[in-house]
Amino acid sequence: MTSLKPFHATDLFRVNAVNLDVLTENYNISFYLSYLTQWPSLFFSAENPQGEITGYMMGKAEGRGKEWHGHVTCLSVAADYRRIGLARTLVDNLERRSEDPYDAYFIDLFVRASNALAIGMYRNFGYSVYRRVVGYYGSDDGVDNEDAFDMRKPLKRDKNRESIREDGENFRVRPEDVYL
Repeated sequence: MTSLKPFHATDLFRVNAVNLDVLTENYNISFYLSYLTQWPSLFFSAENPQGEITGYMMGKAEGRGKEWHGHVTCLSVAADYRRIGLARTLVDNLERRSEDPYDAYFIDLFVRASNALAIGMYRNFGYSVYRRVVGYYGSDDGVDNEDAFDMRKPLKRDKNRESIREDGENFRVRPEDVYL
């Protein structure tokens, strides 16, 4: 059994089991705290009955007009808790919170174009590729740049499904062309 709980600053001392993993993006403390202060309702954790954090979601709300959306900044699940539906629970909760109170048109996220496992998971959750961002994941020397897929899922407010497109894998943009 898992419980979803608001994330607290002191939880940063309890996420090692989740963060010490090659699949998890790690950030500095000020980054986590900025999300926690700006979007506290979109930053939450999953805990097992023993009170251990088994996963967490960092999200935010951003954009203007029909680009107003929720965003998955970080979704991470501890290795022992994968493939049991916990990621879906965390994503579903972000979607609900992005609709109420934020009234977002869609949810988006960026994923490495080479990360077939994550792309497949998000497709199973109803997301599709909106565009390919060429060289989004850059290296300092520019040699190992990797493309990202901007994946989206329309929410109730997007009645005409304007936030998605067919064949997004072939719609290429540069990182500087990505607007909030």
